[in-house]
Amino acid sequence: MARNLLKNPSGEEQLEFWDLKENGGSQWKVEDMPGDCGHDFCNNGVTKYFATSYELCLKRQVIDLLAEGYTPEQLDAQPAVTVEDWFCGRTDCGCTYHITVCLLDENQEVIQEFKPEPVTLDPESEDDCSWKKVNHTFSEYGTGMRFICFEHGGQDTKYWDGWFGVRVTGSSVTLDV
Repeated sequence: MARNLLKNPSGEEQLEFWDLKENGGSQWKVEDMPGDCGHDFCNNGVTKYFATSYELCLKRQVIDLLAEGYTPEQLDAQPAVTVEDWFCGRTDCGCTYHITVCLLDENQEVIQEFKPEPVTLDPESEDDCSWKKVNHTFSEYGTGMRFICFEHGGQDTKYWDGWFGVRVTGSSVTLDV
């Protein structure tokens, strides 16, 4: 099984290793599963998640693939890059979820990007706000990949003070080398 290149993917080490690009409202927080008005998670090994607030919260990691032990030859062979993330809302407040993952060259210029439209979850419209998985596999992206930038987050839709926004956990980035 390929190793997860993201450090601290579920908040076991609070916000360590994450660059807080946007930290609005009450800011990012780590909570224990399932949390207030929360949902059970499908993996008992994941016991924490990151919670967002009423203003946009985005966090990211830039993975240096050479520092992780990959050679330029391995990377130029265009190994499949698989990204996975889990997100959910609360049962009492709507939220939006954002994710952007970029394959970057040696100058950290974008080679290829995965950036789906933000997802809005609204328990009042009978949306299922339980944990959802998003995944994407990059392939045939050309040579030159040396970094991967993983960024995700969101906010609540009611602008309530506190941590009523999207919850994220279980993130991963793997290379099929």
